[in-house]
Amino acid sequence: MRVITGEYRGRKLETPIGRDIRPTSDKVKEAIFNILMNDTYDRVFCDLFTGTGNLGIEALSRGARTCYFCDSSKDSIRLTKGNILHCGAQDKAVILHGDYQKCLQRIHEKVDVFLLDPPYHAGLYENCFQIIDELDLLARNGIILTEHGTMDPMPEETERFYCDRRRRYGKTMVSIYRRKEDREDQSQPEEE
Repeated sequence: MRVITGEYRGRKLETPIGRDIRPTSDKVKEAIFNILMNDTYDRVFCDLFTGTGNLGIEALSRGARTCYFCDSSKDSIRLTKGNILHCGAQDKAVILHGDYQKCLQRIHEKVDVFLLDPPYHAGLYENCFQIIDELDLLARNGIILTEHGTMDPMPEETERFYCDRRRRYGKTMVSIYRRKEDREDQSQPEEE
């Protein structure tokens, strides 16, 4: 596992032993950041269920202003801290250890991009959407990017969010969600 491009390009990241932590493959990570190409520079990210910090560090390497790294696992937090230090990204990283609900409550600014990669089959996605909405954390025209298994049922829309697009990479799916009112704002004609 390595940083693909940007300031920390080529840095190898520490990987977990065993199968408790499931890092995003380099192939899927590269595809994710091709999708986010215009939504990374100077943006605020939240790598929820961070695992190793792989995705958030890639965002920082590509110019993100800040990234919140959140996880309840002590092993994940240890790996993430080590990888952030190895890349020299600690000035742009905020590490929050705890349950994802509590971590979200500790974020006190708008987030442009949420990266959601919880344990597959745990059914946490819609609960995450609900909490992000209730806390009003998603910035205007923000994105919630979910990584999930191809067999995991994901909604086309929730009360406040809709699925803008999906991409399949082997057994992994990536779905991008946006707020419905942002779609409505973009469809309104501009006043002169």
